[in-house]
Amino acid sequence: MVIISNRKSVPKKLSFISIYFLGINGVIGSGTFLLPSVIYRYMNLSAVAVLLCTAITVSLIALCYADLSSRFTGSGAAWLYSYHAFGRFTGYELGIFTWFLGCCTLSAEIVALLTTLKSFLPIFNRPLIYGVAAFGLIVLFAVINFFGRGLVKLVNNVSAAAKILTLIIFIVVGVFFIHKANFSPVIPQAALKGPMPFIHHFGEAFTPIFYLFTGFSFLPIAAKQMKNPEKNIPRVLIAVMVSVTILDALMMTVAVGLSGTKLGGYSTPLANALGGALAKGLGTTIGKWGYAFIIFGMLVSIFGVAFSASFNTPSLIASMANEHGMLPKFIGKKNKHDAPWVGILLTSILSALFATQSYLFLVSCTVLASFIQYVPSILAVIKFEHSNEYPTHGFKLPGKYLIPSFALLVSCYMVTNFTAKTLLVGTVIAILAAAAYFFIKKDRSYEEKHMKWLEDLRNRDKKEEQLNKSSVQKN
Repeated sequence: MVIISNRKSVPKKLSFISIYFLGINGVIGSGTFLLPSVIYRYMNLSAVAVLLCTAITVSLIALCYADLSSRFTGSGAAWLYSYHAFGRFTGYELGIFTWFLGCCTLSAEIVALLTTLKSFLPIFNRPLIYGVAAFGLIVLFAVINFFGRGLVKLVNNVSAAAKILTLIIFIVVGVFFIHKANFSPVIPQAALKGPMPFIHHFGEAFTPIFYLFTGFSFLPIAAKQMKNPEKNIPRVLIAVMVSVTILDALMMTVAVGLSGTKLGGYSTPLANALGGALAKGLGTTIGKWGYAFIIFGMLVSIFGVAFSASFNTPSLIASMANEHGMLPKFIGKKNKHDAPWVGILLTSILSALFATQSYLFLVSCTVLASFIQYVPSILAVIKFEHSNEYPTHGFKLPGKYLIPSFALLVSCYMVTNFTAKTLLVGTVIAILAAAAYFFIKKDRSYEEKHMKWLEDLRNRDKKEEQLNKSSVQKN
């Protein structure tokens, strides 16, 4: 007798290591391989110190996200936190900007990948070939995501492992070819002419360095597709920030030691730095192989970040439709592989449009969108800490208000580095999103579900508090 089961198979959740690799892919990308030359031009060797300062300040923002992710299990990250802290409209605006951030990141990485290919494959200088390649990559990511998490885990883990290996080899091999003379000058003469020139140079280096770390905010977006998100996401956020900080600081130090002042003139700084050092020390052939190896690792890295963004961004817009009805229901539809297929299509269309823009413009838009989601998220931490709403489960932010207050100051400092054009883009998006909000039909059933969810959450917290008190009394 044949027994037919009508039960649907439950998609596998992402494990801790898969979430970690997803975080690595979200952070280490084109900026790690393309921006060291820009950073060096403004601060020379002291760029390493600026990088460490930036990493510490960004890590404070990441700790705020760790605090918030420990309070909620739902998908959405910044928009979800702002929704619970400041209401529906704020959450909606943040959701649109976070989706915009994801599309900009995806487009920026695709543009960076094709720009890199241009350096040794002249055919990509043709507008038609370039456009077809950009569109083809977006379609490829969409197809992979249509089949759900199985392929996502495979591609993500391989890509993350490859980029970590590339950076480690660059650092380990490069150390043997460092020349101490290349560590001079420490600070550009132009930056030493007074406080204002120094602040200017520091700010110009701070912005691209900040871009190196922005991808961490995507991790909580697909929380429902992860095992134990309340505990795993905070741990992964900390692990990713520590790992990336160590790798980037060592990478920048070695790059300066290999090339010195030449580093500021390279279009592909890490590849040129290692290739040039190997050619000088071991011969031209070895130098070419070293250059090719870094270029390959660079392409894998950029591909990984683009892929990570293509996975998280559709999940974000789907969660806005499914969890709280902020967008029409059809946007949250999923296929049999649990993939948000409508969100994938919308993300692909918008990303294809953005892919026609320049890399630096997309980077500036990405940093702007990051700033817009950081500030409300940090304020949410302060609010929840004050009101004791949504207690944390598995992670407790030390210092009460100290960390979020300092993170807020750092985020506000970013405003001084935005151009008028970038601020105009942000303003237009905010206005258009606000106008659309009032035309979206509100489904009151979502509000009823939300109120029930709040009541269940409060009851759970009360039970846990009672259990903790009982445990303390027994002890």
